[in-house]
Amino acid sequence: MRIAVSIKLSEEERTTLTRWARGRRTENRIVQRAKIVLAAADGKQNKQIAIELGCTRRTVGTWRNRFHKQRLAGFEKDAPRSGRKPSVREKKEAAIIRKTTQEKPPAETHWSTRSMAKAVGVSRSTVQRVWRDNGLKPHRIKTFKVSNDPLFAEKLVDVVGLYLNPPEHALVLSCDEKTQIQALDRTQKSLPIFPGRLETMTHDYKRNGTTTLFAALNLTDGTIVTQCQQKHRHQEWIKFLKTIDRQTPPELTLHLIVDNYATHNHAKVKAWLKRHPRFQIHFVPTSCSWLNMIERWFAEITTKRIRRGVFRSVKELVQEIEKYVEHYNRDPTKYQWTKSANEILEKVTRAKAALDKCLSE
Repeated sequence: MRIAVSIKLSEEERTTLTRWARGRRTENRIVQRAKIVLAAADGKQNKQIAIELGCTRRTVGTWRNRFHKQRLAGFEKDAPRSGRKPSVREKKEAAIIRKTTQEKPPAETHWSTRSMAKAVGVSRSTVQRVWRDNGLKPHRIKTFKVSNDPLFAEKLVDVVGLYLNPPEHALVLSCDEKTQIQALDRTQKSLPIFPGRLETMTHDYKRNGTTTLFAALNLTDGTIVTQCQQKHRHQEWIKFLKTIDRQTPPELTLHLIVDNYATHNHAKVKAWLKRHPRFQIHFVPTSCSWLNMIERWFAEITTKRIRRGVFRSVKELVQEIEKYVEHYNRDPTKYQWTKSANEILEKVTRAKAALDKCLSE
């Protein structure tokens, strides 16, 4: 009769194995092996361990013996397995990578697994494995925009400085307009969500008009000042500035972060600002809407209230937006900016260098 080897653990080994066995981010295979060894160290037999962990006695015996011989070092590497080498992939992998990164399919913008398989003479699954192992995803694309603002660095330092080191006795407000919010009414009723089925909504709709949402995010406490208006001209912007003026403590200086939209630079707006010196305007660089933190809040209201909403009129749309803002301000989210100006400048410098390199080739 074969007798399983006895397992004795040091304190350090038991601590490490326990952490692996309980780790939510630990690989499943490592979790199982750690549990096998811990159970063996507690004096349990292979048969009992196999029943408790839902594996075979052979698996339990393998990892009990390997730990006895190699200790923790034996956990990381599996024994080499026999099998035929992927000869087709070895011959075609270089060609698949070259075509994916350097060529385009005839009359198309990007490769699919079918078009690449046909061009190289392999199966779709071979193309999928090569793309997966080399981190290639030709069906996906990222968008970007490098600012050409000649005062990019100065504006960046100014805005990020307000985020990271706001001035005393002042409020920093991130401001912008969300234009052309449509009051959409669906042509049929939606079906509710229940187990096994998603909520449904018709793809077609009836347009009932639009509104523009003016918003200012208070970076001190995360609250929002908003106002819905029919248009987004300089007249409406001045009207919103007056709303901000009324709803903020009069003794505080207001630092407004805005984009370069023409409305914000209108002569009448400048004249109004001269008459109200507590308003200090800070422009983000051109093509840098990501630098204005109000965009994060716009994304939130779009996702949570507007995109899947049903509105039979502009009046109803405005009422629902105001209701959402009122609810949000009861427990606002305080957004935190984390990147320094130097970190952003380094990344932009790398992006420009990469663009210049591509243009020169």
